[in-house]
This record gives sequence, structure tokens and C-alpha cells, in this order.
Amino acid sequence: MSQQGESPAAEDAWWRRLYDETARDTGSGDKADTLDDRFDSVSGAVGGRRPTGGGDGDKDRATAPPHRTGQVGAGPPRYDPEPTALPATAPDELAALVADTALDGARYGTFTLRAASVRGDAARFRGEPRRDALLTARFGDDEEALVLVAVATAARATGSAHPAASDACRWIGEAVARNHPRLSEDIRAGRRQDLKSGLNRLTDRAYGRLRARAAELGEEPEGYTASLRCLLLPADPDCRARIFFGVGAGGFLRLRDGVWQDLEPQGPERQGTGPGHPGPQGAVSHGPGLRAPSEEPFRFRGSVARSGDTLLLCSPGLAGPLRGEPALAEELADRWAPKTPPGLVAFLADTQLRVKGYSDDRTGVGVWEA
Repeated sequence: MSQQGESPAAEDAWWRRLYDETARDTGSGDKADTLDDRFDSVSGAVGGRRPTGGGDGDKDRATAPPHRTGQVGAGPPRYDPEPTALPATAPDELAALVADTALDGARYGTFTLRAASVRGDAARFRGEPRRDALLTARFGDDEEALVLVAVATAARATGSAHPAASDACRWIGEAVARNHPRLSEDIRAGRRQDLKSGLNRLTDRAYGRLRARAAELGEEPEGYTASLRCLLLPADPDCRARIFFGVGAGGFLRLRDGVWQDLEPQGPERQGTGPGHPGPQGAVSHGPGLRAPSEEPFRFRGSVARSGDTLLLCSPGLAGPLRGEPALAEELADRWAPKTPPGLVAFLADTQLRVKGYSDDRTGVGVWEA
């Protein structure tokens, strides 16, 4: 590379001086070193080594540290662990492209937040976009702030999968943003019934907008919908209330004293909301993996965090293997039991632990309590 103003001839001369095997170095030795000597010197400086000749490169690779596979359970997963194909797109669709992975984190009050959303192995292999959507947002300032985390999973095998999930996250986010002062007050005051009814109405409105958007696009409501799970976290260090709400499949779990506890609300809070709510002309929309409409109620649960707890909000793609493969639950319990939260990269690697038979998108939100 030439300096500004140097001629090509001067640059060529510089390179010849650098690789001239007869040129002396500035060191004190009298022996002229070879190009191989210089390679070995540089390799030693950076901690590497030059492969030996005669096909011994394979021997060098065999002595390298083994690569961590990042899988649990019996048998290897079907797909490669890394992305294979990108989703196809068109010139007018570039703004709608979805990244393979989303990663975020924060720390407020007594909690540390980690959030990751990753395209599933099957979608990576087939060149399909990520269907899961993730929203992390803060409304308000200082101790009055309220953090919202929303996870949505759209219907499988639809071209509008991610837009529907993204719309669900955005619209519930807008609703919470407009009402966050009242919500924060209700959370700190412990007004559970007010929170439950208020969040139920906000969720209904978000799904109403999804149905309206489906009509605008000329799609059936069941093709433009998503399961939605949310977590409200006050930034006030004196308030350890954690509020979960949503509709549809997924998981809400707590790791306490090294043991996983499923906090999923079992009793119906209200019939006929969200993906199972009747749409225009009696149409009924169904999210991914959802049961009959009457069995998909609005879900709400308030919990009080204890020092050392870890909450996990997740999409069906992560909840499935957590509940179905004990080895994954045990491995994550071991990794997350320490009170020090993992860094962003470590949390991403944890959520990507692979299990044979589970290849859907994975979205997980971890909350570590100080």
C-alpha cells in the first residue's frame, strides 16, 4: 500500500525490499533469514504455527482443541448449526428483510435483562425468514420507567409471518407506551385486578388491529396473526413485581434455587381473545400451535421476584425443547444458576443449544434478579 503521493514504482520497490531474502534485518544477527524464517517469526508472535509439509496439515488440525458442538440430548440434530441459505427477496422488499438474529440487553433497578431471537435450523437450511419477533422497550425515566419485553411467533408457512409477529409486538408496545404511567402506578400499588383488566383490553385492541391489517392486505385473519407474550418490569429498585400477560403458545418459567418452575397460567382469564377471537364475518384466526379458540384465553400472572431468581419468557420454539428434553433444562439451569448474569454473547449461545427434533425459531428473554 503506497503513501499519498508515492508513485507505483516506489511502491513496487518497497515490496521488493520487504521480501528480498538477501536483505539484512535491523537486528544484530549476521545470518540472513529466509522467507520461511520470517513466516515462523510472525506466526510465533501471534500464537500460531506454520503447517508442516507432506500433507501434515491434517495432523495439525487433529491436534487443535475440539470444537464445542452446543447440543444436548441423544443424537445429532438434523440440520447444520450455522445458517445455510438466505431468504429470497425482490428490489421492493429490501426494507422488509429480517436479520437471522436479534440480540439486546439492559440493566435497571434490581434486574438484568438479556433477550435473543434466532432463526431456527430448519428455516436457516430452507432459506426462510425468521417468524419470531422481539421487542424490548423502555417507557419513562429514572425510577418511574417501565420496561416492556414482547415476544411474538407468527403462523407457520405464510409469506407474511414475520410482519404479523412484528406488528403484534409493535402494536402492544404502542398501547403500553400510551398507558405506561397508569400501568406503573398500578404495578407499584399492587392493583392486580386493575392490571389484569387493563392489559386484557390493550391486548384485545392489538389483535383487533391485526385483523384489520389482514383485511387491508386481502388475507384471511388466520394467516395474519401471532401468539404474543409480554413481560412488564418496573425500573424502581423497591418494586420487585413482574407482570406477565399474553395470548397463545410459548413459555413463562422461573429458575429458583436451581429448579425450573413453570409459571404458565393454567386457568382461563377470559374466553375469545387474541388469535382465537372471532374476526369479521365470524372468521376465526389461529396462531401457531394454538388449540381451539375457546381454549386460548388471555393469560395473566403477577409474581414477586426474589434475589437470585431468573425468569424466562420464551417463544414456542424454545419452550418446546425446554419442556420436552430434560437435558436442555438441566444444562440451562447449570449455566444460569450463578447470580452473575451471562453476557449477551453467552446468552445467545445458551438459547441456541441444539436438541434433535426441535428446529423452529427460538426467542428467549432472561431476567436475572440481583
